[in-house]
Amino acid sequence: MNAPSPDPAPGAPAPPADLRATHADIALLLEGTFPYVSGGVSSWVNQIIRAFPEYTYALVFIGSQESDYGEMKYKLPDNVVHLERHYIHSPAAKPPVKAQPGDPKTYDLVERLHTYFRAPTAAGEPVIGEALAALSSSGQLSDASFLYSRASWDYTTSQYRNFSRDPSFIDYFWTIRTMHQPLWMLSQIAESLIPVRAYHTISTGYAGFLSAMLKWKTGRPVILSEHGIYTKERKIDLFQSQWIKDNRDAFSKDPAEIGYLRALWIRFFESLGRMCYSASDDIVALYETNRLRQVTDGAPAERTRNIPNGIDLPRLSKLRAQRAPEPPPILCLLGRVVPIKDLKTFIRAMRTVVNRMPEAQGWIAGPEDEDPGYVAECKDLVQSLGLVDSVKFLGFQRIDALLPQVGLLVLSSISEALPLVVLEGYAAGVPVVTTDVGSCRQLVYGLEGEDAAIGAAGRVVGIADPTALADASLELLTDSAAWHAAQKAGIERVERFYTQDMMFSQYRELYVKALNAPDARTAA
Repeated sequence: MNAPSPDPAPGAPAPPADLRATHADIALLLEGTFPYVSGGVSSWVNQIIRAFPEYTYALVFIGSQESDYGEMKYKLPDNVVHLERHYIHSPAAKPPVKAQPGDPKTYDLVERLHTYFRAPTAAGEPVIGEALAALSSSGQLSDASFLYSRASWDYTTSQYRNFSRDPSFIDYFWTIRTMHQPLWMLSQIAESLIPVRAYHTISTGYAGFLSAMLKWKTGRPVILSEHGIYTKERKIDLFQSQWIKDNRDAFSKDPAEIGYLRALWIRFFESLGRMCYSASDDIVALYETNRLRQVTDGAPAERTRNIPNGIDLPRLSKLRAQRAPEPPPILCLLGRVVPIKDLKTFIRAMRTVVNRMPEAQGWIAGPEDEDPGYVAECKDLVQSLGLVDSVKFLGFQRIDALLPQVGLLVLSSISEALPLVVLEGYAAGVPVVTTDVGSCRQLVYGLEGEDAAIGAAGRVVGIADPTALADASLELLTDSAAWHAAQKAGIERVERFYTQDMMFSQYRELYVKALNAPDARTAA
């Protein structure tokens, strides 16, 4: 088995053209992640591909628009034989403008689909397959019909009259066009993608819709791995600034409170998620809370399972020998400089930490190219709080060089799933202080039973609470016994429950099952 390399390769050159093959074993459907975006999900994709050199992979990268992405952040493994890139919001050739009546029966199908999404039932689920067929190249619901037909106009205006609470029809009209038009591009991708034996999508959303189209077209199995719940993350995108400011759960708000067009986007992504769940043969979550959320959102419970992330224990455990006997007063936030990581809370916490421990340093180690505006805001905050000598922006760093130097890893995120960086820190002998998001409480305190008996591998605090974050960090850094107890618990927890070999064995089982399955359409 090849040794996975979870770190990105900065500036890894893009191939002169998309790689092309005539076939592959597995198609990975990647929305806004590997190999053009660094982060935990991309590192995991890199791990998975390298863990199975016996399989060939076709990568389908789906981005927003080409200008949002630079060169590859990762060097492609040798078993990647095919790569194609698509951008859903790039200017695309539209069909010639031509007035047409449209088929009213087709929009009756659209209405039945929307009715199903508003009140899903098992009896109504077959309408998903009918809709996918209508969106295919041979179907009746073409992009020209959507854009130019009288039937489409009549349906859109009737939906506006019946449901919209937004006073602007123009805003409603263009929102509907913007959110739906990529579906025809994804349908075209499904028509042209090379033959593979299984599809593995790393999210729902647009990539998940593509997996549903491919399943309908070919009958080959679909595996879904959700690191975070896609619809939840899109809600964060919609609510982020107010959510951080108010420190409250915006996701529980009634749609009437959040604006109709925002609610419309949320329901749209929930609908795409249900289509992906319907098409998926195996649905993987990282931990139980997310698995239950998948079931609530429409995933058939019998197809769901948990496979936690795992790390390269032999490589990372060697870093413990490089550590000093006592923890250095260095707090490190290792991650992308983006709002979802809430670096401003970390920076504000550092003001309290430095007041009580003047020698303390706060390191922010991660790419800064994703949201330059937010990076500038964070650096301005450092300046305004008088922390220029104490808080450092290091940019991308390799964890092998970084982890032996730090006393604590800190996550101030407003959303996580099962963060690899926490497991990597444990393996290298670094405790963590994290916000109470995703599976972080499970990672710090353990699941009930033998896992919890190991003890606390750090501390968990509330979201957007810089005082609590600072107090928890200082508690560990100023109490040698508490810090060493947390270090010991982290090492034991990751060694017993979170190795990559455990993760790979479960994915090998899924791959063998999928690759050897008959075509669903042939079997039917």
